[in-house]
Amino acid sequence: MDRRQRSQQPALKGSCSSTRVMDREDEALTPADVTPNAGQRSSGGGSAVRKRKQLPKQQQQPEDGCSELKESSALSPEVADWIKDCARELKIRKDDRSRAAEVVNDFRDSLLKFLKSSTDQPFFQSAEFLNTGSYFEKVKIHSPDEFDMMLKLQAPARFQTTMLDDGLFYRLDLLHPTRSPMKAFVLENELTVSPSRILSEMYRLVRKFLKAYTAPDPRCCWEVNRKRPSSPAVTLSLRRTDGGGEELISVDVVPALVVHSTQGWPQAVRRGPNVDEWLGKKERQEIMNLPCIFVPKRLKGPNAKDTKESWRISFSLVEKEMIKNHGHTKTCCEANSKKCCRKQCLMLLKSLIEGLKQRFPEELEDLCSYHGKTAFLHTLSLRSTDAMWAPKQLPVCFLNLLETLEEFARRRTLPHYFVPECNLFSTRVFHRKSLDFLVSALKQQRAEGLPLLKPPGPVSPLRPVSPMEEPSRRPPMAAAHDSHFTPTVKLVFALTLVLCVLYIIKVTANVN
Repeated sequence: MDRRQRSQQPALKGSCSSTRVMDREDEALTPADVTPNAGQRSSGGGSAVRKRKQLPKQQQQPEDGCSELKESSALSPEVADWIKDCARELKIRKDDRSRAAEVVNDFRDSLLKFLKSSTDQPFFQSAEFLNTGSYFEKVKIHSPDEFDMMLKLQAPARFQTTMLDDGLFYRLDLLHPTRSPMKAFVLENELTVSPSRILSEMYRLVRKFLKAYTAPDPRCCWEVNRKRPSSPAVTLSLRRTDGGGEELISVDVVPALVVHSTQGWPQAVRRGPNVDEWLGKKERQEIMNLPCIFVPKRLKGPNAKDTKESWRISFSLVEKEMIKNHGHTKTCCEANSKKCCRKQCLMLLKSLIEGLKQRFPEELEDLCSYHGKTAFLHTLSLRSTDAMWAPKQLPVCFLNLLETLEEFARRRTLPHYFVPECNLFSTRVFHRKSLDFLVSALKQQRAEGLPLLKPPGPVSPLRPVSPMEEPSRRPPMAAAHDSHFTPTVKLVFALTLVLCVLYIIKVTANVN
């Protein structure tokens, strides 16, 4: 349940009710625009790697750094200051972060202890947690109210992977029947590992754990949310026991199978992301040496097969490392080193997407922050040097990123960063009308001075509410509308005043 109120800024026609924007890749990772033919699929998980899709022309590499950044938006000083102000307010307060971390860490440690001591399901006894998501990438915005936890489960040395789409979704089969605890989670053929059975068992174990667990704050309790068919996670909410049961924190616990390093990545993604000019070839090799992770996720689409028992590759750990080591130089943003504005641009884009989702929940239902993150990663590959992301260039860099997302939407093509054959703006998963609406909304935001860049949000739910909150600065366009009457309004006001005077004179004359 979203706690943020809708923006008061008028914009495109649409519903004004609130909605929650999830910063989780499962909301966007869906089938590609073109499903491979049967002959292109391999029971061994391999397929001929096809040519990468071409990115928008405006993203061609400039030669002279920041001086070549696009200036078509006619960036005014007021808008530049507004962007800088919003960027300063996005960072989570240290006290808020500490309070949330204390609550979530207690839940995580207690759950892990319960799983390791559980005798009714030995498969989960060797589980370990991996920290993923925007909070641990340090690009979480506004409030520490959403956390992703990947539960690493024991996996055999090798799988047989059968590709179900263009490289994201797979069926996982054991090479031979097993007597290990995984036996409880294979289908009747004794080979296919069932993601639905693992996820269902995860739900059962979490519910059993919560019956005996008490949150550190006695005024709060954890609840398991209703299961969503398309979600790979067990989602829990921390709610107050008094009052209206408002959601304070949301946690996604995602069971994951980590492939052994001897098997490596599936053939479709084995060459790695396009980071040679940005992070370097050595870093690309290090990225691809990270373990491949599969999470239970249903394949969508009218031609989807084996949807209930499909797994999807998760790039969460890879993305975490890339954003952590985001500079062309290894020391970018380290202590006593030059800084950049890359992370700030991503956080600003996440904030704008959140504002758009709150303002237009129905029209932009298909949109999520992972679309913005994907556009951001493509931009990093093409604007590779640190000089192009100098802190003083933050407003220009952000507008360039925003226009890049708009161009992807206009072309109806957003290639997945790690699997370019998969189109995140495919009309199968992102309705054509929604894409057209997104293009118009982004264009209008730029024209009006980005009024939704800072959606109204509450104080961190775990922090005591102060009776005096400093009023937020409003966007330049809104301030201009408030401080100056338009000529039409002035004319109407003058005519009304004249009519009132004439009416008073007439009434006075009749009385006399």
